[in-house]
Amino acid sequence: MGMTLSQKILAAHAGLKEVKAGQLINSEIDLALANDITGPVAVKEFKKTGANQVFDSKKIAFVMDHFAPNKDIKSAQQCKICREFANEQNIENFFDVGKMGIEHALLPEQGLVGAGDLVIGADSHTCTYGALGAFSTGVGSTDMCAAMLSGECWFKVPSAIRFSLKGKPAKFICGKDIILHIIGLIGVDGALYKSMEFTGESVKYLSIDDRFTICNMAVEAGAKNGIFPVDEITLGYLNNRFKREVRIYKPDADAEYEKTFEIDLSKLKPTVAFPHLPENTKTDWDEIAIDQVIIGSCTNGRISDLRIAAEILKGRKIAKNVRTIIIPATNEIYLQAIREGLAEIFINAGAVISTPTCGPCLGGHMGILAENEKTVSTTNRNFVGRMGHVSSEVYLASPYVAAASAVTGRLTSPEELL
Repeated sequence: MGMTLSQKILAAHAGLKEVKAGQLINSEIDLALANDITGPVAVKEFKKTGANQVFDSKKIAFVMDHFAPNKDIKSAQQCKICREFANEQNIENFFDVGKMGIEHALLPEQGLVGAGDLVIGADSHTCTYGALGAFSTGVGSTDMCAAMLSGECWFKVPSAIRFSLKGKPAKFICGKDIILHIIGLIGVDGALYKSMEFTGESVKYLSIDDRFTICNMAVEAGAKNGIFPVDEITLGYLNNRFKREVRIYKPDADAEYEKTFEIDLSKLKPTVAFPHLPENTKTDWDEIAIDQVIIGSCTNGRISDLRIAAEILKGRKIAKNVRTIIIPATNEIYLQAIREGLAEIFINAGAVISTPTCGPCLGGHMGILAENEKTVSTTNRNFVGRMGHVSSEVYLASPYVAAASAVTGRLTSPEELL
């Protein structure tokens, strides 16, 4: 049998003509990523080895985003460890306050990841870069350490599930609805350690931001990675941005897939994941009053997401007793939102705009929930206590649903505001 798209990339980086599902390989990496939570652990292990120098200071990135700007002394210490290590090792791609951003939005924006790459990151949502036709996946901090030493990482070659997309999405349907629908269909372990390969005639209807969102949440179905084929939309994004050679891989005609799911995008409705799992999806619901709305994160903090939120909030006011926090994913996105007048729309509506940060997504800061509070959030996880008190509830949704809910003060589908 032939190889899937992910297997082609793994084989090429391992210097092998072919690989098969379940095979253990060592592959060269194009980039290794860590943040202010996982980075200090990797640095500590690196120093234990007695090594003096990383394998390539240009192929390592550290992004201070989870608790930065620092919320307390411990988070300040974490960032200090990474900052000092980056200075010692002359790591080019070190992003701190002032030039920071949420890592999985920042690295593509900066042209550090692209088509044909093999990227690992000590963060589970590293799978985001599959939107660009890269094999990218999360690893532990000790694997990050080994990669910084050797420039390689070991992999068990994953098998694959194919998702064939057809139909044109309706108004108010975006990448978040698509991936929530898929996770609801297959479950949070439905793609355990497998590649989720997105194909079909309707890929052309998905913006690069839609694809980032879909691949970002592949891990919420248990996947090793998610990946899209490279097309004109991909190349348009990478043009004059990506700093290395574009390498386009295609699956073999006889590539083996464990399953194939056909997804008709034209039939999808705004989809919300109810507490406390991303698979607990619904397209209709009873009235649920909310306390907070979060629009941001590595899943939905890009400029297209902010434009969607502004489309809903323009000329409207946020409901009384609802806190609405807008978090641009990078400084460039923040500036663009200011230039386009989106920031003014948000403030006039009664929202607050945060510096780029992961912030409340992981219960970090900038929007922690109190006892029994409910939030509609464009983030990617809604586990028990994920964003604060163990009795709080997180409803995962698109920017359309999140903004509409901010206006009404209850979980709301955007069609209600027409």
